[in-house]
Amino acid sequence: MNKSIIITGGGGGVGRATARHFLANGWHVGLVGRRADALEETADKHDHALIIPCDVTDEAQVNRAFNDAYEAWGHLDVLFNNAGVSLAGAPIDEVSVSDWRNLFDTNVNGSFISARAAFGIMRKQSPQGGRIINNGSVSAHVPRWGSAPYTASKHAITGLTRSISLDGRRFNIACGQIDIGNALTDMARKMTKGVPQADGSIAVESVMDVSHVASSVLHMAELPLEANVQFMTVMATDMPFIGRG
Repeated sequence: MNKSIIITGGGGGVGRATARHFLANGWHVGLVGRRADALEETADKHDHALIIPCDVTDEAQVNRAFNDAYEAWGHLDVLFNNAGVSLAGAPIDEVSVSDWRNLFDTNVNGSFISARAAFGIMRKQSPQGGRIINNGSVSAHVPRWGSAPYTASKHAITGLTRSISLDGRRFNIACGQIDIGNALTDMARKMTKGVPQADGSIAVESVMDVSHVASSVLHMAELPLEANVQFMTVMATDMPFIGRG
């Protein structure tokens, strides 16, 4: 039987690359995102792709989307909790409260709402269990300059991952986190042109192909539920991370 995964933020970047990798490996893939046209581009008319547009910050939309996927497949094996946004770098006093709240609504509230929906399905389905993989970031460990909202949101994801791991034990639900650094997507393309460093300089940073993220998520997803990658960091080898420069 084909395994099934829901991928939030499936309309581009890491979500798109990961979805296409899972489809190529025979999985049923539910594509969640705000824009149906972007999800359709990701699916590329693949028979095993299920397009389920929704806003991850809206509880009712998420519940409906996840239930639609469950009804289509009869079982949910994995959630890749990937949807997220970022902000341009700025000192904290230059970050608007509204921008902070909007970022947290997607990165933290959206992740909670999606994990909550998946956990509820996995807990009740037969056979019971499943896996939730949260998309963290190297910013879940150390910040970039001017990244207070994003860094705080990714630290929150680490707390969510640990809590779900503990809560899931009774229900055979595993939870892990992939922390990504400088995968070459549209969001990271600026790294190749120069970005601010901690000392005030502007420097080009190393990047890696996003396919390495997709293959890493597949590795995590394909483990038997008796095994779990709790935290994985996959990053461009020479990027600033340890100490962040």
